[in-house]
Amino acid sequence: MVRVGLATCDPEGILATPVKTLSRDAKRNSDIKVVLKEAATRCVRQIFVGLPRTLKGEEKASADMARSYAQQLANLLDAAGMDVPVRLVDERLSTVSAHQSLHQAGISSREHRKVVDQVAAVEILQHAIDMQKARNGDVGEIVRAIKSGVVGTADSSEHEEGTTITSLNTAPLESREAP
Repeated sequence: MVRVGLATCDPEGILATPVKTLSRDAKRNSDIKVVLKEAATRCVRQIFVGLPRTLKGEEKASADMARSYAQQLANLLDAAGMDVPVRLVDERLSTVSAHQSLHQAGISSREHRKVVDQVAAVEILQHAIDMQKARNGDVGEIVRAIKSGVVGTADSSEHEEGTTITSLNTAPLESREAP
């Protein structure tokens, strides 16, 4: 709801690194437009959006917001003629882990807010990269663009787990929304 952390990885898909933190702009979606620009500039092959679930694996309001964000991103990528898949990946505890990492690095709690979303995005992307390598294929739930006037293009129940790699991260560029 407030910030979106962006991370990317090298073309070989080995190591995730932070890019920037964007302020969420739900009215004009200027943050999503920045994600599109980053994706085009970096020749992104996939984008991951973190899907916040509870420890029990349930989805609440923040997960709905992440799904909506991913859908808007997929729609705008499609409208721009960019064939870049958007995938939702579980991000449970990524922000908690990011805060712990920053604390261990000696960064004051006051300074965390500036970079915690980038650190969480790196963790989400690195996890996706590692899972894709382990499974030798794509991970996460694909988000398909909704084409106006076309019936049946978006099936939110479809999950493609298991076989490859990526709001943001690249060669994969990955995205992480902080609801």
